[in-house]
Amino acid sequence: MKKIIFTLAAFAFMTTACTTKQQTTGIDLANLDTTAVPQNDFYQFACGGWMAANPLTPEYSRFGSFDKLGLNNLEQVNGLIQEIAAKKHPQGSIAQKIGDMYNLAMDTARRDQEGIEPVRNTLAEIAGIEDRAQLSKALGAAMDYSLWAMYVDADAMNSAMNIMNEYQSGFSLGEKEYYLDEDEQTVAIRNAYVAYIEKLFGLFGFEDGAEKAQTVLRMETRLAKAAYSNVELRDPIANYNKMSIAELQELVPQVNWTEYFEALGVTLDSISIGQIPHLQEAGRMLADEPLEDLKTLFTWQVIDGATSYLTSEIYQASFDFYGKVISGREEPSPLWKRAVGIVNGTLGEAVGQMYVAKYFPEENKARMLALVNNLQKALGIRIENLEWMSEETKAKALEKLNAFTIKIGYPDTWRDYTALEVNAKDTYYANLQRAAKFEQEYSLSYLGKPVDKTKWYMTPQTVNAYYNPSSNEICFPAGILQYPFFDMNADDAFNYGAIGVVIGHEMTHGFDDQGCHFDKDGNMINWWTEEDKKAFDERTKVMEEAFNRIEVAPGVHANGAFTLGENIADHGGLQVSYLAFCLNEEAKPEAERLQTRDGFTPAQRFFLAYANVWAGNIRPEEILNRTKSDPHSLGRWRVNGALPQINAWYDAWNVTEESPMYIAPEERVSIW
Repeated sequence: MKKIIFTLAAFAFMTTACTTKQQTTGIDLANLDTTAVPQNDFYQFACGGWMAANPLTPEYSRFGSFDKLGLNNLEQVNGLIQEIAAKKHPQGSIAQKIGDMYNLAMDTARRDQEGIEPVRNTLAEIAGIEDRAQLSKALGAAMDYSLWAMYVDADAMNSAMNIMNEYQSGFSLGEKEYYLDEDEQTVAIRNAYVAYIEKLFGLFGFEDGAEKAQTVLRMETRLAKAAYSNVELRDPIANYNKMSIAELQELVPQVNWTEYFEALGVTLDSISIGQIPHLQEAGRMLADEPLEDLKTLFTWQVIDGATSYLTSEIYQASFDFYGKVISGREEPSPLWKRAVGIVNGTLGEAVGQMYVAKYFPEENKARMLALVNNLQKALGIRIENLEWMSEETKAKALEKLNAFTIKIGYPDTWRDYTALEVNAKDTYYANLQRAAKFEQEYSLSYLGKPVDKTKWYMTPQTVNAYYNPSSNEICFPAGILQYPFFDMNADDAFNYGAIGVVIGHEMTHGFDDQGCHFDKDGNMINWWTEEDKKAFDERTKVMEEAFNRIEVAPGVHANGAFTLGENIADHGGLQVSYLAFCLNEEAKPEAERLQTRDGFTPAQRFFLAYANVWAGNIRPEEILNRTKSDPHSLGRWRVNGALPQINAWYDAWNVTEESPMYIAPEERVSIW
């Protein structure tokens, strides 16, 4: 391959190094396993020490750097909430709502005393359905059961406006493979699921739990067979089917859609149906399944969804299946963690406002902006130098890159929770029902209106980041802007290797196998020439096949098609951030650029910082679960699967053909 020369003269890069004091390397040498050979198993070398020092406790099915930072954030948020919850506050104030919701979540004694009473009214409503003519209205009004999901989001073909979207739902295990695969482990999970359903029905006072369990499995399996797989769900074109309500009525005549939407409380003239075969099958089920069986399924959805909000015995039964069988966890999370999770989930931005005020220094935002600016320029350079892409498509790609909206830390305008009622006199379940209704009405309030581009889709305290194709935006909440992702006291090698790759990752999502379908305005419009799209698909196929060859457990391989978007983003993030790092280094004195610190060169520290982001331990059950359900590759393979595709890693670590991780240059992935 022809060597590409990048010149600094064309772009002025802002150095992100702090000049007021000597910075650390950011690399914790205790994280390393120096008995491992980095050229043979880079993940073990970079993360082995961390893994040994952070063994899995009974609470976790997986515990990694993400989780450790998340735990730190959770403890910080818990301190803020506990301080509020210990005092009385005026009814209707944010403090009252946060404090009462937390105290309700912590009061297991009250829930044990209340038993299943909080859900009796909902169960009675389902039992009171006497004929099929009532189903459309009941499903529209229901908060706890359905055969499909409705939500408001940007119209993929008109990203400036919001539209109602439909999405497949109705089967509690989530992934269709759990109902259909016949391998030993999946069959064991299905058998345990049936036993769990039977037990839960018994705890809710039903005497025919065994019969009901078989009914639920049969009906969920029917829905799952018609559902799209996780790979099929990744195709944005196939999952966008805009139509009028009259066309929807013709497509699924078994539902009275006028009654359904009236009960939902909305008026609309069009909708985007996500997965047509699933919705049609759901309609047929409403017409041909015995009414009592439909009511059994709806009852199951209510009681399964309520398990975390009722008695300790019911919660334990749920954990024994979802926690132990599915994920391999041995113990539930402590009650305080679950309580904080509920408050974060119901009053997230209100909590986030407190979190930011105490824990997010403004100088972090300034340094992040400099990093993002440099990454954006570096991706532009890489696009301009692509040999496989035409000038016509490059121009469109650069337009999209330059149109990115960048959100860092927290929203400029905080969400209003005035309409959310939290009343300590009511049950925990009733308060959460109101919170769910509040969220639904908040979402529905955007229907038919212009998209609010200031809206955030994560709370500030979240340890994560995202790219939203419909608004062409990248977002980095305050929660992730901490070690091991970001360190104000560390040098650029560390920060480019850690948060820099995260930034590049999110940027690359705008150009992965899904993001490539959306233009600079977030509209699902083809901006590629036919030849360029073909070349892109050929190159992404190399990535897909590379991960298909990875054996994540004995006899179980990674799903390269399912994880393709995230793997492309990891690859792009590494390529773009490393280029930005190199160009940033060029602005420094030569002695500083070449300085070895803690025994490693700047380039080596870049890759160590990246690997440390994915340090973690995981249970065998969770490996299998995530291989079915998670579009991200497992942590080990986000390192050992990704780095052998990066030429700079070979140079930094002197990786030769003798290394078991070596991939010939002509066989490596080369996309962005």
